[in-house]
Amino acid sequence: MNAVVVAVAVMLILSLCRVHVVVALIIGAVTGGLLGGLSLDATLQAFQNGLGKGANVALSYALLGAFAVAIAKSGTAHALADRALLMINGQREGGTGKLRIILLFMLLVVALASQNILPIHIAFIPLLVPPLLFVMNKLKLDRRLVACVLTFGLITPYMFLPVGFGGIFLNDILLANVRDGGLDVAGISVMQAMALPALGMLCGLAVAFFSYRKRRDYAPAAIGTGETPEKVNYTPKTLLVALVAVIAAFSIQLWLDSMIMGALAGFVVFSASGVVRWREADDLFTEGMKMMAMIGFIMIAANGFASVMQATGDIEAMVTSSAAAIGDNKPLAALLMLLVGLLITLGIGSSFSTIPIIAAIYVPLALQLGFSPLAIVSLVGTAAALGDAGSPASDSTLGPTAGLNMDGQHNHIWDTVVPTFLHYNLPLIAFGWAAAMVL
Repeated sequence: MNAVVVAVAVMLILSLCRVHVVVALIIGAVTGGLLGGLSLDATLQAFQNGLGKGANVALSYALLGAFAVAIAKSGTAHALADRALLMINGQREGGTGKLRIILLFMLLVVALASQNILPIHIAFIPLLVPPLLFVMNKLKLDRRLVACVLTFGLITPYMFLPVGFGGIFLNDILLANVRDGGLDVAGISVMQAMALPALGMLCGLAVAFFSYRKRRDYAPAAIGTGETPEKVNYTPKTLLVALVAVIAAFSIQLWLDSMIMGALAGFVVFSASGVVRWREADDLFTEGMKMMAMIGFIMIAANGFASVMQATGDIEAMVTSSAAAIGDNKPLAALLMLLVGLLITLGIGSSFSTIPIIAAIYVPLALQLGFSPLAIVSLVGTAAALGDAGSPASDSTLGPTAGLNMDGQHNHIWDTVVPTFLHYNLPLIAFGWAAAMVL
């Protein structure tokens, strides 16, 4: 059997059995490497060579975690939570449905903005979501729905709107690699190519609102004490400093194109203003880094996993064998391309990293089969985005879990990965296939 298929299957099965994702990635990588003809030493060497590729992202998230703790110290998120609690307490029993929608809509807007308007990706989750857990518990809001809302906001904008992270994904990665594969991309509207797949994501979100519409009981949030949320003192000064720190962090990040320097600048503003006292800075910094440590380690391990898969050569073999089985059947070709993309992205955990792997082989194949340029861009883009929502190693699933599991009541696999896989990957396959057929 193909080593990539077996490796991804091992990783997913272990994850579903509640084995930690890092352990599952390591075991899956070793299994795939050995099955792909590599020796144990060569497998471990390939894994170690890939670890360094995730170091920059891991450090970025660690510093963003420290910045998030500093913002939490200012009381900004708690001010929002207190406002929400006042609105809840003013409602009659059973009349909180409107507040549930308002809260979900607010989280959706922030998630959408985090990709294009203020490109901070998942950095907002650990500072905004934990203070709202008590509010969600009072509303009996199913956190699986919250995870679906957040993941939708983290993925759909970058795969449709060419601004912020979307500009990187669509222009710098997707169109660039498709062009390198031999396709003339002059005059191609990338938004038109990705419109139907994005519509599939929207349909999946609508279904999630139906799937998780029932109220779900949670134990009192363990973030504070007893049945009341942790009290954080905040004043107009601390809220103003938080605003200045956020603006500084965003400005530095956009200027230097560095999440590391942006988060560091924001933390310095808090320290210099006195909101974070100098003697507390070290402890807060350490606390924030620990909060995001799991995401960093998983992404580092995912890069090692991807390195082993590429070293086996079985990714190319899988795509080539799929092409041989297709013949001239365009509908079957489109479906197999999407399924292979899904499998690769589930293992790698990053749609951004998947495009260079598949574009070099998909583009010549699609041209030979007679797909239009728009259809080819849609196929490659959708094949790469597939799995991002349903991969245990994707930051689009790790981010929501980091915020929703602060009180230990939200399982990464069963409450984030499985719901997002069902509600987004399946519609993406259907709408991506339709796009390839009609464009």
